[in-house]
Amino acid sequence: MDSKTLNVLEYPKILERLVGYCDFSASMSLARSLEPTDSFDLAKARLAETAEARKVLAVNDIGVGAARDIRPAADLAARSGVLDPQQLLDIKATLISCREIKKSFDRKTDEFPRLAKLAEALPESHGIVDAITRILSDRGEVLDSASVKLGALRREIKIAHGRLMSRLQRYLTESAKKLQEPIITQRDGRYVIPLRAEFKGSIKAVIHDQSASGATLFVEPLPVVELNNEMRELELKERDEERRILAEVSALVGDHSSELKYGVENLAMMDLILAKAKYADDLRANEPILHSLSKVKGQKSDDLRPSTFDLNLIHARHPLIPEDTVVPIDVDPAPGTRAIVITGPNTGGKTVSLKTVGLLVLMAQSGLHIPVQSGSELPCFHSVYADIGDEQSIEQSLSTFSGHITNIIRILKQIDHRSLVIFDELGSGTDPQEGAAIARAILTHLLDTGAMTLVATHYPELKTFAHSTEGVVNASLEFDIKTLRPTYKLTLGLPGRSNALLIAQKLGLPQPIIESARAEINPLDLRADKLLDDIRKERNRTSREREKLEKQRTKLETQNVELEKRLEKIEDERRETIAKARAEGELEVAVLKRNIDSLKSQLKKASQPLTAIRAIEEKMGKMEEKVEAPVERRRTADDRPSSSMVNRQLSLGEKVTVSTLNADGVVTALGESDAEVQIGTIRMRARLSDLIKRSGEPVVAEEKKKVATLGRSSIVCGREQIPRHGSRFARVDGGRCSG
Repeated sequence: MDSKTLNVLEYPKILERLVGYCDFSASMSLARSLEPTDSFDLAKARLAETAEARKVLAVNDIGVGAARDIRPAADLAARSGVLDPQQLLDIKATLISCREIKKSFDRKTDEFPRLAKLAEALPESHGIVDAITRILSDRGEVLDSASVKLGALRREIKIAHGRLMSRLQRYLTESAKKLQEPIITQRDGRYVIPLRAEFKGSIKAVIHDQSASGATLFVEPLPVVELNNEMRELELKERDEERRILAEVSALVGDHSSELKYGVENLAMMDLILAKAKYADDLRANEPILHSLSKVKGQKSDDLRPSTFDLNLIHARHPLIPEDTVVPIDVDPAPGTRAIVITGPNTGGKTVSLKTVGLLVLMAQSGLHIPVQSGSELPCFHSVYADIGDEQSIEQSLSTFSGHITNIIRILKQIDHRSLVIFDELGSGTDPQEGAAIARAILTHLLDTGAMTLVATHYPELKTFAHSTEGVVNASLEFDIKTLRPTYKLTLGLPGRSNALLIAQKLGLPQPIIESARAEINPLDLRADKLLDDIRKERNRTSREREKLEKQRTKLETQNVELEKRLEKIEDERRETIAKARAEGELEVAVLKRNIDSLKSQLKKASQPLTAIRAIEEKMGKMEEKVEAPVERRRTADDRPSSSMVNRQLSLGEKVTVSTLNADGVVTALGESDAEVQIGTIRMRARLSDLIKRSGEPVVAEEKKKVATLGRSSIVCGREQIPRHGSRFARVDGGRCSG
């Protein structure tokens, strides 16, 4: 791409913003050197990588962590150099970042094919991480455990240091008056004490240094010289052992230096792609639909001019203007359009519109998502050229015009049918008539080459040219007459108006002057301006109606979405209720099954009482037969004792005979006209007139126990408690019991 064009369209500022999202120096260098590609396949691949990265960041906070550009260190290690602890720690952090990224994309090749492939190319650790961890602490200190020899040397150093400090401490105590202050310090790696200059010679010592004033001498007493020598020798041995350990690990790094350097390049590329994704998220950008430039149907092989450019930018925003102030524009020319001629007043936004289109093209072909609405389309241009300079004033000189023409000549020599050409104020800076003629001739030449062209101009001749030339369309930027401010809204299909007379009138120019000026203007031009104004008003009205309809449509879509969510929620609740009811039913069935099993078990255990009940039932059946059979003589009421007599004669616990059943029992309760009688395991209530006293013997303890132990198995039969077993029971009605 043309370097001057990149600067004119402010592309380097985009790269600097991208650099701010990179995490380490290698990816920052890649970001600064990023250029738009002229390859359609490469541009598509770059956009797809950014889209994948945005999906990854939406579900996983992935990054390169504490990675560093370790290529210089890897080169040094490859040349048998010894790396310092910090370089080794940087290598360790970088390899750990590579390992974490590879782990993040493990088994995700189908979901993120491009990023997963890039992650596979990241280097393995080859034991380097473990080797560095074994010898270095997180602060870059060589550990005592790095080698047996180093551990032993450091223990010896500790002992020697203790002896040396003890000896020097004795001097501090014994010669305190001769010392400047009671401290032990170092000079040239030797431990010394600060002796006052007037006591020079009072202590046999080696002088290593003196203070700036000369009042203090830093001396090493002779008795500690040997201790200092021993200490120094041990420290040199420690340094050599540390260097040997670092050299050993450095050699391991050197063995894999090529892979490490290649891995850093891939890691930097991964970080750059993630930076693009982060920038796109903050910019609220979308991936554009990119189209390749193709031949016109039916063209000859030597004529490669495309039939149209698939350019459709919806709500495009300039990425360097704050979102709260930028005015989005729509650039959607009709099929077959080859050039757009933008006219309008100064400061109306023509230059910003041109830069927006050009800059978004450069960003898209660099793999950056652009600040447009989803569905926007762009061609993939082979080259982009721009000559943009704000029109200055009437003081424009010939040199300015010459500069523009020189740049235009350079561009015209390089363009072809795959180029995008952007000219701001084409033909300005010279005589209007000649400038308009030059502008029209240049625009005709651009159409002949097949390049797509965006031109901003003030010349009315170019409006007419655009209206009458196939493949060229007028465009304008609106101006609010009421506020005398531009709206920055781009309108395709209508040329711009100067509005000079209206602006002058609003600003207070006397009306006679306004009328005089209007009289000088060709009536056809005034009529055309009036027609344009009417068309613009009608178009604005239609646009407002369309916006209202769009809001209504959006509202309806929102309501539909809410209704669908509510229906889904109701359906979920229905399924949940059915599932809950089914679960409760299954639980109840299970409980019933357990109860049935329990009852069966109880029935098996109660087989003896059941046998007794069946025997009683058989006995009662025989009794019923006897009762129903004809008898020769029945006792009359006169033969029976009176109720009062029986009641007076009976007492609780006495044995009686129930005459209606011809069965013996025991009285368990007494009433005014009846009594409760226990017959075997059955309790019944009978009339006193039907009871015959047999004896006055009290009820034995065993019978009382039987009465007391009648339990939960009894049921009420009339007014009596009757034992129940399963579905069979005894029933008593008015003294008669049936089973």
